[in-house]
Amino acid sequence: MISRKLTPSKLRTLLTLSPFTTYTYTKPISNPITNPPKIPNLLNPTKTLASQFPIFRPFSSNPTSIPPLSLTRDGNYHETTSQTLQICPGCGITMQDSDPKKPGFFIKPTIKDSNYKIPIDRNPVLDETQIPDSVKKGFLIESGQDSINPNPKTVEKPVVCARCHSLRNYGRVKDQTVENLLPDFDFDHTVGRRLNSASGNRTVVVMVVDAVDFDGSFPRKVAELVSNTIDVNSRAWKEGKSGNLPRIVLVVTKIDLLPTSISPTGFEYWVRTRAREGGANKLTKVHLVSAVKNWGLKDLADDMVSLAGPRGHVWVIGAQNAGKSTLINAMGKCVGGRMSVLTEAPVPGTTLGIVRVEGVLPGQAKLFDTPGLLHPHQITTRLTRDEQKLVHITKELKPRTYRIKAGHSVHIAGLMRLDIEETSVDTIYVTVWASPNLPLHMGKTEKASTMVEDHFGLQLQPPIGKQRVEELGRWVKKEFRVCGNWWDSSCVDIAAAGLGWFAIGLKGEALLGVWTYEGVDVTLRDAVIPHRSHNFEVTGFTVSKIVSKADKSLNKQRHNEKKRKVADAEMEATTTAAL
Repeated sequence: MISRKLTPSKLRTLLTLSPFTTYTYTKPISNPITNPPKIPNLLNPTKTLASQFPIFRPFSSNPTSIPPLSLTRDGNYHETTSQTLQICPGCGITMQDSDPKKPGFFIKPTIKDSNYKIPIDRNPVLDETQIPDSVKKGFLIESGQDSINPNPKTVEKPVVCARCHSLRNYGRVKDQTVENLLPDFDFDHTVGRRLNSASGNRTVVVMVVDAVDFDGSFPRKVAELVSNTIDVNSRAWKEGKSGNLPRIVLVVTKIDLLPTSISPTGFEYWVRTRAREGGANKLTKVHLVSAVKNWGLKDLADDMVSLAGPRGHVWVIGAQNAGKSTLINAMGKCVGGRMSVLTEAPVPGTTLGIVRVEGVLPGQAKLFDTPGLLHPHQITTRLTRDEQKLVHITKELKPRTYRIKAGHSVHIAGLMRLDIEETSVDTIYVTVWASPNLPLHMGKTEKASTMVEDHFGLQLQPPIGKQRVEELGRWVKKEFRVCGNWWDSSCVDIAAAGLGWFAIGLKGEALLGVWTYEGVDVTLRDAVIPHRSHNFEVTGFTVSKIVSKADKSLNKQRHNEKKRKVADAEMEATTTAAL
């Protein structure tokens, strides 16, 4: 009202004294939101901006920065952590949405209306005898109609990090460079100190071991740690002091990969013997299970509930790619619990932090999935993803048996070799238990040195490619003197961690030489599978896709080389005739 009564000159004078003063800006605005730099405003090059209030200016000229999240492997062990930080339910890493080049990055899902899945009625309006009131008001659904979920059985998917999303959908890590930024998992600091505590909740340690790589995946460090804790706390408990006695449950998973002819009783006895030799001398229970076939899961879940009690803590521990997360997911389905699905992938180190799993144990008992322990002595730790696919066992093992004399050798791909150096008998039986994707070769030991130069990386894969042979390390030898009492079944095994084993059957003594890459653990043990194949393999390469592809490539290369030499000879002859 005042501005209507004042003249323009007096009104201009009054507005200069007001804090809401506006001023005219003739230069382009640098703010990309209001005026993008690539699109000049030709219609209205001048902008009218409101002056900023001095009262809202920051006290300090230094900009405030948000401290970055620390990369830890503690996961959501503490309940307060889940309230303050967002933990990935698939792998246990702390999630962040600011930098895609750092671990734990995720994208916030867009908020969708609850009716976005309801099908739209696309019947033409003219076909209806009367236009509904909802259409007149601009709605496609009647106002009184309740929104009904067309698929009530669907469960809302939890938000996981980009790494878990890539592993679940594509079976590979999204960005390999981010993996190098992850801190090493310190078992002693993260889990070990909690297991060593003499007070607190009852502790149950579930050690998960791969049935087809028992010695390579057996967690010796954990077995010795928990066994020593039991000894110390039991003495304190006898003296009247507080002492938490952890219970050790050994779970041998993937037993569906073993031959069906194996005796469960004999295999359990073998497992207990090997576990005792590995440092686990205080076993409470032993379970033989298969997460794929659902064998033994119900008994395992019942024992975990009874051992943990109403407020106990259950720790699932094992080597990388031993099948811990797969086992927990299968147990959750078996007991019918409502739990978030852990990320499963045939990639070592899938779980990155401690994950508290809900819905498996009743009451206040807690179940924790832990990151896989790194075993550098396993040969799979130095293989590429494509090479791991060839070594990884996914089907029931089938025996491949050789009848060999002294002075001969057997190769398992380009990863392991067995030399028969001396024997007290004419022949011995060597059975190979490994992935069927790995090619084998049997020949004379005197020609074994040329195999590395001519066939490693080609017919004998992995390693894939000649350059990978040197990258895997130095080829070293170990010697074993073995003896047996019968021919019909295997007596001893010579196992390479992460690969497979040779089963030896003989009636007498033999001196064997085993070659593999330096640092790979090679173990001599009692035979786990005594029987062998009745059909023997022949000298040379076994029939496989790898050998066929390599032979085809080599023949093509030789054919092209022969054609080049013929063409060069003809050219030289033509040149000579012209002269």
